[in-house]
Amino acid sequence: MEIDVIELSDNKAKIIIKDTTNAFVNSLRRMMLSEVPTFAIDDVNIYDNTSVLFDEQIALRLGLIPLKTDLKSYNLPEECSCNGQGCTLCQLSLTLSVEGPKMVYSGDIISSDPNVYPADPKIPIIELKEGQKLFLEAVAILGLGKNHAKWQAGVACGYKNLSKITITNCDACGMCAEACPQNIIELQCTTAVVTDPLKCTLCKLCEDACDIDAITVDQDESVVILGFESDGSYTAKELIIEASNILQEKASTLKQTLQTLQ
Repeated sequence: MEIDVIELSDNKAKIIIKDTTNAFVNSLRRMMLSEVPTFAIDDVNIYDNTSVLFDEQIALRLGLIPLKTDLKSYNLPEECSCNGQGCTLCQLSLTLSVEGPKMVYSGDIISSDPNVYPADPKIPIIELKEGQKLFLEAVAILGLGKNHAKWQAGVACGYKNLSKITITNCDACGMCAEACPQNIIELQCTTAVVTDPLKCTLCKLCEDACDIDAITVDQDESVVILGFESDGSYTAKELIIEASNILQEKASTLKQTLQTLQ
């Protein structure tokens, strides 16, 4: 297996995986969506709320704010020594105390752990007018995306096979170039040339536009382009590494189980 990185930023990545299968890449995608643990607010105690929103509406908004996640210091509640009752190893507290006039942002939330905090400080929560107040305490725990969307670390995760475009006996009529919605086909001398096969969507409009069947669009099933984004709880690099580790652990568990069968 060979991996080439096309794009990598804090929250977004696109990679090419060669000598692989769609099934493997899809498993990796599913790990990022549903199996990588993240922190999210799960319980809210509101002591003072004179805003225009009900307590429940504010709690729902708080639950969907991505939090930077530290897996080294915390456990999933079901794997904690407290058996999920709640302790400093499986949960943390956050507070929010603001008074209007003010637009309340996620950055106003104060965490008891400096390593776990809102991933984006500019997520709007509510606008308070003159004299309005909001004071609350919240508890965040680790969870999995398969149980609730608020624990979903990966977003916009998708994949496709690399296109394989073959051009033979081209008469340079230019019809394929005009039909291509991605503008990746150009005329050079006496033939058409594909300039960027990575952008091909396999729509085959160029193939349909060619009257002499000089262009053929297919897909290379051994080469997969994987694109994904993080919600901010991890960097894109951390997310795919954690997803890979979880997939490897699940595969090892399956192997050990099968070896015990007679």
